[in-house]
Amino acid sequence: MTDPISDMLNIIMNAQRVGKPEVSVSLSNLKFNIAQILEKNKFIEKAEKKGRSDRKFIIITLKYDNKIPSISGIKRVSRPGQKIYASFSELRSVKSGYGIAIISTSKGLMTNKEARKNKLGGEIICEIW
Repeated sequence: MTDPISDMLNIIMNAQRVGKPEVSVSLSNLKFNIAQILEKNKFIEKAEKKGRSDRKFIIITLKYDNKIPSISGIKRVSRPGQKIYASFSELRSVKSGYGIAIISTSKGLMTNKEARKNKLGGEIICEIW
């Protein structure tokens, strides 16, 4: 596993394509923060930490609207071999405002809309629509 964030996003997309109600991914603070942003922007129902101290994971409850997945696409922008950075003025809307980009800023993870409002740039992790 060279890119755990990309693996998490692929697990979510593949599970939604086959209609699974929930998925579990291994826990890291970055993955949990990404899941919380997805929950806050209503792309998933909820994300919660579970497990014992030696094996913790995140349970992500997926969201559907009349059996149609709420996430129609995910694009990983920054990869471990190529980081993509943007200043706040270079941050654009995703799919004409229907999607979000998750940005890693000096103030933590946030969406592209929040980063533009706070005038913060950073690494573009992924785009979700």
